[in-house]
Amino acid sequence: MKYVIGIDLGTSAVKGLLVNQGGEICSEVSKAYPLIHKQSGYSEQNPEEWVEKTIQALRELLERFEGNRQDIEGISFSGQMHGLVLLNREKEVLRNAILWNDTRTTAQCERIREVVGMEKLLEVTKNPALEGFTLPKLLWVQEHEPEIFKKAAVFLLPKDYLRYRITGKLHSEYSDAAGTLLLDVREKKWSEEICNLLQIDTNICPPLVESNHMVGTITAEFSSQTGLSESTNVFAGGADNACGAIGAGILVDGKTLCSIGTSGVILSYEEDATRNFQGKVHYFNHGKENSFYTMGVTLSAGHSLSWFKNVFAEYDDFETLLKDLNNVPIGSNGLLFSPYLSGERTPYADADIRGSFIGMSASHEKNDFVRAIVEGITFSLYETIAIFRENGKEINTIISIGGGAKNEDWLQIQADIFNAEIVKLDNEQGPGMGAAMIAAYGCGWYQTLEECSNHFIKAAKSFRPDKENTTRYKQLFQIYKKIYNQTQNINKELKSFR
Repeated sequence: MKYVIGIDLGTSAVKGLLVNQGGEICSEVSKAYPLIHKQSGYSEQNPEEWVEKTIQALRELLERFEGNRQDIEGISFSGQMHGLVLLNREKEVLRNAILWNDTRTTAQCERIREVVGMEKLLEVTKNPALEGFTLPKLLWVQEHEPEIFKKAAVFLLPKDYLRYRITGKLHSEYSDAAGTLLLDVREKKWSEEICNLLQIDTNICPPLVESNHMVGTITAEFSSQTGLSESTNVFAGGADNACGAIGAGILVDGKTLCSIGTSGVILSYEEDATRNFQGKVHYFNHGKENSFYTMGVTLSAGHSLSWFKNVFAEYDDFETLLKDLNNVPIGSNGLLFSPYLSGERTPYADADIRGSFIGMSASHEKNDFVRAIVEGITFSLYETIAIFRENGKEINTIISIGGGAKNEDWLQIQADIFNAEIVKLDNEQGPGMGAAMIAAYGCGWYQTLEECSNHFIKAAKSFRPDKENTTRYKQLFQIYKKIYNQTQNINKELKSFR
């Protein structure tokens, strides 16, 4: 039996999956690491933590493994997007990595919009300038830490730095590079035009390869630290959302993903980069060669539930918290929730907006609030689906993964609000499985990623929309849509009191 390993480098932990040729997960390990918050709006990590915890995770996987280590043929990666790692000429890290959820770069986003222009930015990168992306972080270092910037020889994204430490080879790949605002998404090359306009030397951009490209093998040092064979093939991997899509089988036209974790994502496959969403949703290169995906983001999806649990129901686990969802009627007895606890991304790129409960009365109980939160999260995600449909995409079947797929009542709510069939997977592992599939495809186990998907991914259950419920939710959604505009100015005025 042959094996591959998928490494998912997340924001709070690195996860390793050992997967065999049948797509079965033989072992999994997770190792946590801390975030560094030097001040409000700052979010950083020490890249050395990623390396140390990955070594620990792989060592533990190998200690459990009873087979021949030569049979572990490949390893690939999924990684948190948009983070900035700067290396000097000696390939040493110059400062902590600045992460995707760091919001210090509002002024730099404004500079990009002024210098490059919105029309040119969308034409080249297919995305607007937002604080989370890599280019604004690069400009922030250029402006606030000029001595560090002068020493910078290359920038890397988080998983690309980890892979460099494993192989000694510097690369990026298209799905992660698409989240920098420096990639010409259609032409699949770094944009000299944007670099020149913002006085960035294009030599700081790493070489680009496909996600399934074998970038090298494991160094002798990393082999001795983990127990992996030096002959293990290392593949470039992909951005977490691209790998999550691969791990859910979003590899052909018509396939759409709903992923509800801390944040929430609606992601849909695109065969080319010709569709124009006017920057309302993200448009990225996929981990499958010469394909793309569009994506909308709800910043506080599962986070809204965990916030409520921690503040108002700390002794409940999530299963208990959600067990009475179906005992509360549609509309939560007249209670609406907008999940803007950390601002919002899609369809409102607004860092100042905050969440609301609308319609509270003394008759409402805890279960009403829980149902309202679930409905509010799902409405926010539906706004991305509405944008897709308004631009001619057919959204009929949606694969649901993450925390939102663990409760069947919530899956039915998704079916009713999205007005689509919702499919729950039998063995859902998200981005880590996508990384393993890239390695399996790269090793030649399958002729295509789609063939790999057919072997690795199985549906467990599906949920179809109830026509009467869908009609009720359409009425409720019209009310929900009013919340943003009617609370936007109030939240701006409240900002000085936070």
